[in-house]
Amino acid sequence: MKSLKGIAAIVLAGLLFAVLQIKIGSAPPVGNFLDPFTGFWQNAENGEPRDIEFNLDELEGKVSILYDTSRVPHIFAENDKDLYFAQGYITARDRLWQMEFQTMAAAGRISEIVGPVAVNFDLYQRRMGMVYGARQSLDVMMSDPRTKTIIEAYTRGINAYISGLQPRDYPFEYKLLGYAPEKWTPLKCALLLKQMTKTLNGGSDDYYLSNILAKYNKDIVYNLFPDRPFRASPVIPAGTAWDFQPLPLPEPPKEADPKALSSLEVNGYWRPERSVPGIGSNNWAISGSKTASGHPILANDPHLNLTLPSLWYQVQLSSPGVNVCGVSLPGAPGVIIGFNRSIAWGVTNVDPDVLDFYRIRFKDEEKNEYWLDSAWIPLEKKVETVKVRGAEEVRDTVLYTRFGPVVYEEGETPFEQSVPQGYAAKWIAHEGGNEVLTFYELNRAENYEEYVMALRHYVAPAQNFVFASAGNDIAMWVNGKFPLKWKNQGKFLLDGTRSSNDWQGWIPHAHNPHVKDPPRGFVSSANQFSADTSYPYYLNWEYTQPGRAIRINELLAGMQKATTDSIRLMQSDSYKKLAEWALPAMLQALDTTSLKAEENKARLELLAWDYRNAAAEIAPSLFEIWWEFLEKAIWGDEFAKAGERPMRYPGHDRSIHLLNREKEARWFDNVNTAAKEGLRDAATQSFRKTIDSLQQTYGQMGEAWQWGNVKGTHIAHILGQDALGSEKLLMGGGKGTINALNDHNGPSWRMVVEMGDTINAYGIYPGGQSGNPGSPWYDNMIETWRQGKLHKLVFLTEPDEDDPGIVSTMTLQ
Repeated sequence: MKSLKGIAAIVLAGLLFAVLQIKIGSAPPVGNFLDPFTGFWQNAENGEPRDIEFNLDELEGKVSILYDTSRVPHIFAENDKDLYFAQGYITARDRLWQMEFQTMAAAGRISEIVGPVAVNFDLYQRRMGMVYGARQSLDVMMSDPRTKTIIEAYTRGINAYISGLQPRDYPFEYKLLGYAPEKWTPLKCALLLKQMTKTLNGGSDDYYLSNILAKYNKDIVYNLFPDRPFRASPVIPAGTAWDFQPLPLPEPPKEADPKALSSLEVNGYWRPERSVPGIGSNNWAISGSKTASGHPILANDPHLNLTLPSLWYQVQLSSPGVNVCGVSLPGAPGVIIGFNRSIAWGVTNVDPDVLDFYRIRFKDEEKNEYWLDSAWIPLEKKVETVKVRGAEEVRDTVLYTRFGPVVYEEGETPFEQSVPQGYAAKWIAHEGGNEVLTFYELNRAENYEEYVMALRHYVAPAQNFVFASAGNDIAMWVNGKFPLKWKNQGKFLLDGTRSSNDWQGWIPHAHNPHVKDPPRGFVSSANQFSADTSYPYYLNWEYTQPGRAIRINELLAGMQKATTDSIRLMQSDSYKKLAEWALPAMLQALDTTSLKAEENKARLELLAWDYRNAAAEIAPSLFEIWWEFLEKAIWGDEFAKAGERPMRYPGHDRSIHLLNREKEARWFDNVNTAAKEGLRDAATQSFRKTIDSLQQTYGQMGEAWQWGNVKGTHIAHILGQDALGSEKLLMGGGKGTINALNDHNGPSWRMVVEMGDTINAYGIYPGGQSGNPGSPWYDNMIETWRQGKLHKLVFLTEPDEDDPGIVSTMTLQ
């Protein structure tokens, strides 16, 4: 990381500009920030680890914390209370500001820090019921004596660290923003987990699809947005037999017909397309029958926003009954992804349909009652008070119905434009769950049966939990609490005047899609469809595009004598299945007779391309930009017109099918012109636009057009401040490849674990253990991560074990 003096120069040169750039309102008191005794100068670290000792009254025994060369703490305690107290203390020592900022964002409290600019965001968080859902989960967690103990111990540890701070010790961001840390509470642990649910299970296309249905018709909607992809390789291998007797499936009520629902009034604002597809996570486990050692190997690389401080924090936790290593979420106790002596596990997102919107009919403008099943039902009103730095507080009344909170009333401008006005949100985040207990038990699990038992407590965000054991078992569970629905319930907006449109109960956990030791010798997931058509329940109608999953399964199927190194290399695979399926048809459609010299040179680059998104290649830049322009040429005139209600494009899979099988389709014509265009026109015009765009941005074709430069991967500070982030990282990969990586989203943690008598584990994330920009451990792992390399993970059995990776010790007693 750049030196603290370098940061000072940046701040002194343009503090006000930087603050405005990251949209955090008025600049903090510069004098306090630059004070030589209490300001940011005090955050410098010399990088020399040393043995230290703290006396803390709240501990029952001695805690030894051994630091390795990456500053990963290996915590050894004599009981669970001390173990999680120490985890809270040590995590706060490295990541306090990040922990607090993330939970304040989840609670809708950012206005307290940055002022009026964040009020609309805070109101949206409150309206979505984030705090309400966190309280529901906290009640469940605190009702279990085990999770109550560890959450309270973790909280005490954080507060013990906070209580010892003086203003000069505050993390850098507190000084930059001009405020002080507050006391930690157990609710903040629950809020952090709800924020993950919002990130991973907080999206919905119901509004967009209903708008498309209203403009076109049911046949067109189901043709362009089908319930299954044309190509698929599901998480649970096709043909897997289900070991349960399914519940009777609910029948859709007559009024649930999507054509009837399209008549519901929808108001909104134009939004051209949905969030960027193709970015997602991978995990797999390969049986010992396919490895060189005869032991199973597990791999996981969850792809999320890349930030500094990093989302993850490495740790080893050891006390009687547990010895586990991996990564934690700063603000939540336990290890989230990791391994012990007996098992390893990892996660990817499932993306089930667990957020639905119900149209509410109010009795009058007072909105005290709403119509449900031929009767007026009282609404519950919750008053939310948003404190605003430098301004008057904002009071907001949130209306709660049977289905959930009304996010936006008629006439209000949505903060999130995928949310319709006048609708209540039915969302899995409002359900109470005990995810902390899942990870508590996973950290201690010794076999497949205990892994499954741990997963039963888990509610959200739904995850594909991959598993491997020293006993040579591998498994995959599509895990979470899933509502029992009729097929496509929630694909469109729902009528909230009838309770028959509500969720119909819950799918039993034992009926979640799962497989153990499949004949093919591996399990894998990449956010694709959970199961084939034999699975009896409805989970969702659309998942991530199938290219990554198909590529992973092709490689694993052909793999023999696998090693941890071959698995590591596979995590950085940049082969683009979408290009394999689409590019030949795109090139064939080009009008080559009209191409200029530079355009024809680009065409030749694509003809010679091997479909790998290598950093030094020009062809990936050409394809990625051409594909984006071509999809806009196909769908933009029909599905992204200014003044119309917001819609989205059909998925990549549908576009590929159009190019290869429906070359005379109506969608190639631009309805905004008098001429009748076809595929050739769309392909040629978008190709020319691609070359023109690259020339305007990067000059003539050359080194500047290389994919690593055009993609522009970088890791910014959580506040969006590039001065506290990384340089541009020249890397391959991209959307839809195993190494799914764009400018700011990618593999947030790479882990490979080989089970057996001796555990061989490797991992890395793009950042460092410290959240302090003045620390040598702020971003020290980024370059190794960029190269696709992993660190050998230190996994100790005893605190006095002789390991060359251990460089210092902290003792708490």
